[in-house]
Amino acid sequence: MKSYRTIFAALALVAVGNAVAQPPVYLDDTQPIEARVKDALSRMTTAEKVAIIHAQSKFSSPGVQRLGIPGIWCTDGPHGIRPDVLWDEWEQAGATNDSCVAFPALTCLAATWDPDMAALYGKSIGEEARYRNKNVLLGPGVNIYRSPLNGRNFEYMGEDPCLTSAMVVPYVRGVQQNGVAACVKHYALNNQEVDRDHVNVLVDDRTLHEIYLPGFKAAVKEGGAWSIMPGYNKYNGDHACENSTLLLDILKGDWGFDGVAISDWGAVHNTEKVARNGLDMEFGSWTNGLNWGASNAYDNYYLAKPYLKLIEEGEMSTEELDDKAARVLRLIMRTEMNRNRPYGSLNSDEHYAAARRIGANGIVLLKNDGNLLPVAPSARKILVVGENAIKMMTVGGGSSSLKVQREVLPLDGIRAMAAQKGVEVAYERGYVGDVSGEYNGVTTGQNLNDGRSAEQLIADAVAAAREADMVIFIGGLNKSDHQDAEGCDRTDFGLPYGQDAVISALVEANPRTAVVMLTGNAYAMPWLNKVPSVVQGWYIGSEAGNALADVIFGEVNPSGKLPFTFAVDLKDYAAHAAGDAEMYPGVDGDVKYKEGMAVGYRHTDRLKPARVNFAFGHGLSYTTFMLGKATLSDKTLPADGNVRVTVPVTNTGDRAGAEVVQVYVRDVKSSVERPLKELKAFKKVIVAPGRTVDVELTLDKSAFAYYNADAKRWEVEPGKFEILVGTAADAISSRLSMSVDAADLAWKD
Repeated sequence: MKSYRTIFAALALVAVGNAVAQPPVYLDDTQPIEARVKDALSRMTTAEKVAIIHAQSKFSSPGVQRLGIPGIWCTDGPHGIRPDVLWDEWEQAGATNDSCVAFPALTCLAATWDPDMAALYGKSIGEEARYRNKNVLLGPGVNIYRSPLNGRNFEYMGEDPCLTSAMVVPYVRGVQQNGVAACVKHYALNNQEVDRDHVNVLVDDRTLHEIYLPGFKAAVKEGGAWSIMPGYNKYNGDHACENSTLLLDILKGDWGFDGVAISDWGAVHNTEKVARNGLDMEFGSWTNGLNWGASNAYDNYYLAKPYLKLIEEGEMSTEELDDKAARVLRLIMRTEMNRNRPYGSLNSDEHYAAARRIGANGIVLLKNDGNLLPVAPSARKILVVGENAIKMMTVGGGSSSLKVQREVLPLDGIRAMAAQKGVEVAYERGYVGDVSGEYNGVTTGQNLNDGRSAEQLIADAVAAAREADMVIFIGGLNKSDHQDAEGCDRTDFGLPYGQDAVISALVEANPRTAVVMLTGNAYAMPWLNKVPSVVQGWYIGSEAGNALADVIFGEVNPSGKLPFTFAVDLKDYAAHAAGDAEMYPGVDGDVKYKEGMAVGYRHTDRLKPARVNFAFGHGLSYTTFMLGKATLSDKTLPADGNVRVTVPVTNTGDRAGAEVVQVYVRDVKSSVERPLKELKAFKKVIVAPGRTVDVELTLDKSAFAYYNADAKRWEVEPGKFEILVGTAADAISSRLSMSVDAADLAWKD
């Protein structure tokens, strides 16, 4: 019995009529994918192969109608499924069934330090993409947090390659179990939005491989990512989409990537380069990919008619084209032509529950002097202050902007839970920031205008604070330009809209003031010593208000940990330490990563005295934990390259909670400069009050290795190493010594 693909193929042949002089085509979808790819490729003309490797609309590419092969539909992520736009315009298509659940930003996901949360996230967002019949989800993002000014940091997973790698793998697998391809972005070195289309990143090979590539490598080699998105920027003189080192040598060579390299929108600049150097599909907007249009725009893309012309004129062979077309066919067969993929679901109760659970698990309790939080039963009147308590955060910020079915605002979530407990909640604005609420045709519908002066806003908030049992200030950044937003970086490390003055006035009026910040970046905290409690809340999505209320009222015991360092000042980050424009934002088109591997705690570890408000990995709980003495399974790295670290974790408080055991490795004496310590393993564990749980973590040989740029391989030098176990980069409780004796521990990627 012939499959349904046979029927589609036969119908396609009838549609094109007598012009097709060949027998009926049977694409047997019961055969292994590689056999089907080879068969389909052998039946395609050169023009058909070129046609499937570039866009036909803003977010789709054509298939091969004659063969019954469908096209590909992409959707922006990584926090939710973007609403549909018109075929050839960015304006909204006007659909009424394209609202979604907004999941927490990836900074929040990373702050859970929990791969199980990443798996839940990927599965849930993948189900929404599948229900909307999208084949490629443009996410997740794994670019490393180099500068706190980067406008897109909220879309990424922090400063550490180990944490990023561990979190991206289950996300990718979760998405792809739905028959939807994860498209990991932005490969690579896309660490700023200033001049992002052309900035040329100059970085040494060792730093590239040790800091900026591991997240992508893990997504490909462990997560099995079906697609990847090269970014806008250049690396060593060539745009990422045209960079043979990144795409051919590393991605498809060293890592054996068998998926599709999909351009960022408008990131291609040269037909011959992009054809030869490894990009597989070109997407964009208008004829030149960015801002200028003509008729038949998509046929004029670099990988369209100009590419076909080079082939027809004998300037290029079809070898590269066949590889690109085969990869696209493989992607189609993994997604749209996969008869076994599930149907997915949209806006389900399960997805809202997942968003709330992930959000609450990612909220970080930074400071809690006097146990101000959770809200005490004796607090009968709470004052909430701040624009971010009432401002929708799912709209704006760039391509991750969403049209949600619903969004629970922080104030509404707090009021709902307070009502259950008989607590009165009052609200004052405190400051006025950005009253707009629109992106790409999606509007919040909110009217946030307030005619009071800055002085009057503070005066009114202070008066109300004096009458309250406690104050909760909810502020931070937002997704407006030059805050947390695509296309532009922040211009200042401090908080906008005069929030520092508001916080200082509030805590003076009422010392029982908790500060809750919604941001995707670190920021200055000149008021830190005055405020008893500080919560880092991120952008939490549809369930923001409920997730925050869960933590604030103690329904959820906070367990989030910082995925990047909260330094005191901008100059405490290596990229900004010297005030060197060549390091940021670049000079004459070049940005030089002179700091090498000194990113985040790898830099602040060496600052004397410490210039950190809150360290990488830091996060408190409403209970207390004690880590006992850690032990090693071996004092010398064994032949199998694995050593086990065991540490007892005791909950010394009065309620259940979760702690994250973090294992760092230090090379005591090395022939090359290495950081003072590097995260190499972690595990989150739930412990009941008064109980002890033994946590076991494994370090393999890669935990001791560095990248030898001259030999282009990973190496472990014989010698002494120190294993540091703790709960944050600045909270180490055990230091263990071990050695490596073997002199032949070396391998390629």
